[in-house]
Parts: sequence; C-alpha cells; structure tokens
Amino acid sequence: MHVRPYRIGINDDAIADLHSRLDRTRWPDEINDDDGGWGTNLPWLQGLARYWRNEFDWRTQEARLNTLPQFMATIDGLDIHFVHVRGKGPDPLPLIITHGWPGSFIEFEKVIPLLSDPAAHGGDAADAFDLVIPSLPGYGFSGRPSQSGTGPAQIGTLWAKLMAGLGYGRYGAQGGDWGAAVTTAVALADAEHVAGIHQNFIFRMPQPPVDAAELTEAERAYIAEVAHWVDVEGGYAHIQGTRPQTLGYALTDTPIGLAGWIAEKFRVWSDCGGDVEAVFTKDELLTNISIYWFTGNITSSLRLYKERALAPPLIVPGRRVLPPFGHARFPKEITRPPRAWAERIYDVRHWTEMPRGGHFAAMEQPALLAKDICAFFRKLR
Repeated sequence: MHVRPYRIGINDDAIADLHSRLDRTRWPDEINDDDGGWGTNLPWLQGLARYWRNEFDWRTQEARLNTLPQFMATIDGLDIHFVHVRGKGPDPLPLIITHGWPGSFIEFEKVIPLLSDPAAHGGDAADAFDLVIPSLPGYGFSGRPSQSGTGPAQIGTLWAKLMAGLGYGRYGAQGGDWGAAVTTAVALADAEHVAGIHQNFIFRMPQPPVDAAELTEAERAYIAEVAHWVDVEGGYAHIQGTRPQTLGYALTDTPIGLAGWIAEKFRVWSDCGGDVEAVFTKDELLTNISIYWFTGNITSSLRLYKERALAPPLIVPGRRVLPPFGHARFPKEITRPPRAWAERIYDVRHWTEMPRGGHFAAMEQPALLAKDICAFFRKLR
C-alpha cells in the first residue's frame, strides 16, 4: 500500500465554470409546494443558488479542510482519500469511520476533535481514538472504480487493508448510511482484528427469519414502516440502483440539478422540522455539494446503489456478524429497526435511544454521537 500526503486544490477555472453555469441556470416552474412534497422548493433553491454564486467562498472552505491531515493510499490499484488524525490520550483506539450518500468525509468535521482529543472537550483522555476517515471509492477525492464489482463487501475488504497498511492490528469501525453497510462488511471481512462496530444506521441488509411467524410485533411494524418509506421516499434509490448513468448526465452537467437532488435529502432525512437551515448552514450544505461538483464524482457515487443490487447480500438468514455491536438510534432516522431485528444479526452490546437527531447524525448532533461512540468502545479497549 502506497500512502502519500494530500491537499485539496481546486483550480480557478473550475470555480469560474461553476459561476458561469449558475449564471445561466434555466429554472423550471413550480406548483404551490410549501411543504416540499413535490420535491426541492423552487424559491428556497433559488436563494441557495444566489448564495452559492455571490457569497459562498470555496477557497475559505478549502483552506479549512486542508487543516485536516489528509492522505491518499493506493490499495489494489485504487486511490483512496482519507483523513488520519492521531488521538491525544494514553492509548488511543484506532477507529475507521465511513460516510454515506449524499454525504462525504466532511460529515465528521465536528466529531473529529471530540473523539481524537476528548479531554479538551470535557471528556476522558482514556476515550481517545486514532481516527481514519476515508472517502468511499467513487466519492469525494477518492478514485473511481473503472469497472463493476466495488460494492460494500469489497469496500469492507479495502478498509481492512487500509487499517493493516497503517499498522493497526486491532481497531473499531463506525458508520451510518452506506457507512453502516461498509462497517458491517469490515466486521465480516476482518473479524479477528475488529474490536467492535458502532452504527447510527442499520442498513436493510439484515433479513427476517425464513419463517415469518417468528417475527415479533415490533419487527412486523418495522417491515410495514420500510414498505411505506420505500413508496413515499424511495424513488431516488430505485433509479440510482437501476439506471444511475442516465441520472448522472443531468447531475454532472448542472450544478442546480445537483444541489436540488442532494439538498432535498438533507432536508427530508434530518431532524429539522422541514427547515433544513435550522440544522445545517448554507456553507455546510454547499461545501458538501461543491465536493461532488468539483470532483465530478456524483455519477460514480450513484453507482454504489447498483453495485449493491447486483451483489449477493452481505447478510443472509443464519449468518451473524461476530464483533460486538453498538447502536445509536436517532428518532428521525429514515428507517429504525427494533433491537430484536438487530439481535438476529449482530452481537448487540450497546443500544441507545437518542433524544434528537436524524440521518446525518455526525453533523446534526456531534456531541451526542461522539459520547455514544466513546461509551460503547470504552468497554472494548
């Protein structure tokens, strides 16, 4: 594994091109849609576009991100971008944290100091972690797979090789959204070296028993909840899991299309009461969106949905994930399986019902998430 330092450096021409495209936006009409039930609200997105064009300063965001220690590792011929922050404590536990879609490594900016230097933020230095925060293949500043076959299972193996290459013989893993699937895959691929896994999302990979009569009432309610969610909110996943390339042409060519597609998810999936800016600033939203725009990686990010659809399931009835499992269950998460469902798959040692927060937990409630991660791994050090 070849590792070298990395700094983000978007050229001036790319920024000028973005501004030109924003200036030439052709806007659609809109039915009266105050609650966003038809999609991203037109006046709100127009306001975001004006801010992106006239007030958002990518260079300021880039400079801040470049204060993080970033690296590029070549693993099995694929470049993987990652942040590597050494913990400040007597014996920091290595922890690999994985983002999902439509997020990026910047989701974890607020939890990095809380986990790497807990004593400086009112915690215990004994809870410190060495943090490894990679960008998924085809996301952010990581390389794009050139052919099909890089799904959660393969990424789990890449992460195990990354941690081994960094010299970590024992480590934990954490994630939400696709990061939860990859965290599970890491545990399956490298159980002998994984001290435990913590997730703030439980992917719908775990399958019910073959005999449906064994399901609890809570599990039956969960299956109905998932079916309703797929009907109402799951259209994005269906198209991304079937025809990602077709969608990718539009999202790669128009920054407003990209912003509308991504910002909708931050509004609908977060604990924001319908007002996305009650939780995320415009700068936070646009820094994440700009990473997708400047890298041109939106289409390769969508392909992960198709990869999952083509691959055998990670979890099948009877297969268990061996390392200890902890879960932070946020009230506005998009789907929330009951503990009994998780216990059919995982060795559940820790389960916390969170008071607030949604799908983007590390950005929405960094202190709550960091506290729960520390509490879970404290027992496993």
